[in-house]
Amino acid sequence: MRRFPGACRFVYNKALALQQENHAVGGKFIGYVAMAKHLTVWRNSLDTPWLKDAPVHTSQCALKDLDGAFGNFFAKRADFPRFKRKGMGDSLRYPDPKQLTLDGGNGRITLPELGWLRYRNSRVVLGEVRSATVSLRAGKWFISVLTKREVEQPVPHGPAVGIDVGVTRFATMSDGTYIPPLASFRKHEQRLAKYQRRMARKVKGSSNWKRAKARVQRIHARIAHARNDFLHKASNTISKNHAMIAVEDLQVRNMSKWASGTTDAPGRNVRAKSGLNKAILDQGWGEFRR
Repeated sequence: MRRFPGACRFVYNKALALQQENHAVGGKFIGYVAMAKHLTVWRNSLDTPWLKDAPVHTSQCALKDLDGAFGNFFAKRADFPRFKRKGMGDSLRYPDPKQLTLDGGNGRITLPELGWLRYRNSRVVLGEVRSATVSLRAGKWFISVLTKREVEQPVPHGPAVGIDVGVTRFATMSDGTYIPPLASFRKHEQRLAKYQRRMARKVKGSSNWKRAKARVQRIHARIAHARNDFLHKASNTISKNHAMIAVEDLQVRNMSKWASGTTDAPGRNVRAKSGLNKAILDQGWGEFRR
């Protein structure tokens, strides 16, 4: 399983390096169709024969992701694409529904080159299966199934409400009610620091270091999962009970800037600002608004 996301990451990075080299010599941007021809050469090369072991459609999706990243960059919606690192967002996408067979009743699915795989159902999969994305996070594999189905247009009901987000109170509504914060990072901060110190004392790359790193990753994943669960439940409750929602437009990046300053012009109340930054980033305002 780990080889397939690795092949996708290799194709993405190699295509990005090729784009940079081509731009350095004054060449034009290489589109997806032309880049797919390079992929055929890489798969048939004697230097990278292992690329053939991975399904070709997943590697093509990696090229499409890079093409989309450049499209966002040219439209000034995102920064220049960056190279992917091993262990950071490892995933692959199966785009052909003909190669996927979902047996939701028995909790299993067929994937190319892998056959039938068991999975734990988090919800009933409705509609026609269109694609599947497999990802690795904190040592656990997840699969997300994209489906197509007809749904009725929801009819808004309820009053309008304005929302003010904060640190002491996560969300304060204009009707006077409020939602207390979860602060998932604060609850696990001391435990996380404990295992980070243990990892720092290990020899980097050793078996003990890898086990310590896995422990730290699991704690980070637990923090993120708790935060996402809280945000989705809170936003779902608000959206189902109000016809119109207004949320203040906060520039979180500016609010959480580091305040240490420089040697010539040191910052003031740096420790207090550091604690405020941590509290702001622990709330997940951006995901809540989305």
